[in-house]
Amino acid sequence: MIYENDIQESVKTFAQHGVILYPTDTIWGLGCLADDEIAIEKIYNIKQRPAEKSFILLMTDAKQLSKYIANPLPDLQTVIESFKEPTTIIYDNAINLPSSLIATDGSIAVRITNDPFCRSLIKRTKKPIVSTSANLSGAVSPSIYASVASEIKKQVDYIVLHRQDDETISTPSSILKLTPSGNFLKIR
Repeated sequence: MIYENDIQESVKTFAQHGVILYPTDTIWGLGCLADDEIAIEKIYNIKQRPAEKSFILLMTDAKQLSKYIANPLPDLQTVIESFKEPTTIIYDNAINLPSSLIATDGSIAVRITNDPFCRSLIKRTKKPIVSTSANLSGAVSPSIYASVASEIKKQVDYIVLHRQDDETISTPSSILKLTPSGNFLKIR
């Protein structure tokens, strides 16, 4: 893998409660391990984001997701696979996560990523990773590395080299809320 060094450095950074700047399946993001409250707090500070706004988590599959939501749909994998483009789903009844990642209504936003780098990183750590746009709260989300503000770059603990030269413009994921009846409500 051309990004193996980035994976190793990201894992080392995570082990030290660090935050990485990395390419996702959508835009450039800030990330840390989903169970690292120290690093989560760092991301809130870097983004200057209010604590009541939670983050998205990246996971690899429905099996991993089922560890973090109570009462998942029986056909969750089929539902997830039905989306053709990156889609974040808000699930009620989040469990086994720090309170700083759970929204005030008890929900959590999760995207099952197909990006090879992100999947490799999640599989290596065996944990979901935080994914939030690499920008100050309220600023434009950076679709390419060159658009990430130097103020953000200076505050992270590791910057992934993989895809820094990729100029492909991408957009944030769609966001859907799974309702108790099993339907989806479009948020974004």
